[in-house]
Amino acid sequence: MGRFDGKTAIVTGAAGGIGEEYAKALAAEGAKVVVADVSEEQGERVATEIIESGGHAFFQHTDVSDESSAGACAEAAVERFGRLDMLVNNAAIFGGMKLDFLITVPWDYYEKFMSVNLNGQLLMVRACWEKMAAAGGGAIVNQSSTAAWLYSGFYGLAKVGVNGLTQQLATELGGSNIRINAIAPGPIDTEANRTSTPQSIVNEMVDKLPLKRIGQPEDLVGMLLFLLSDEASWITGQIFNVDGGQVIRS
Repeated sequence: MGRFDGKTAIVTGAAGGIGEEYAKALAAEGAKVVVADVSEEQGERVATEIIESGGHAFFQHTDVSDESSAGACAEAAVERFGRLDMLVNNAAIFGGMKLDFLITVPWDYYEKFMSVNLNGQLLMVRACWEKMAAAGGGAIVNQSSTAAWLYSGFYGLAKVGVNGLTQQLATELGGSNIRINAIAPGPIDTEANRTSTPQSIVNEMVDKLPLKRIGQPEDLVGMLLFLLSDEASWITGQIFNVDGGQVIRS
């Protein structure tokens, strides 16, 4: 028996990295998983691997920055699995991210970046919440970052927005028995991080951590499963750092 037997989860950005780890962990706990991503080949691979391991999953091409695409993802989840209980807002532009300043980044790139990294999370919640409420409620986990408390340019600004979005939506969704929280990872060893962040900067961040190793995607899984489970039934509107001690807040 898994913690999420009979429940359905959408995981955005699930075609690789942290999202893939999340999707497979949920499936291993009995959830039926919608692998939502723009990468068809890798998304299909993840869904196939879940099925081959005895789980239930399908790939849904989803652009979280597009309202109709977000809506189609939620509709497909209910059509295929009969209900929707959990949403993991993991999709983001990060791998290959342009490194620039807020005062100089090209505006069209900034708008596209925010449309995915911030507005995409809201669009997915808007697409899913009524279906979750119809199933009796549920839980949402947004992907934030310790970048929200450190200088990280427009990436950090997006994550500040994710934190505020999480806190504001907790009030709006609570009456529908839907909880919403966020995970703020520190430096994580993913392909996206290796291509976006100069290795010298990564090494410097890790050297300053109280727990002196870079995080792995699986380091985030325990917090995700806890926040989505009934064990966290009285927790909402919170941001949880999983970061090796990178940011210590009072």
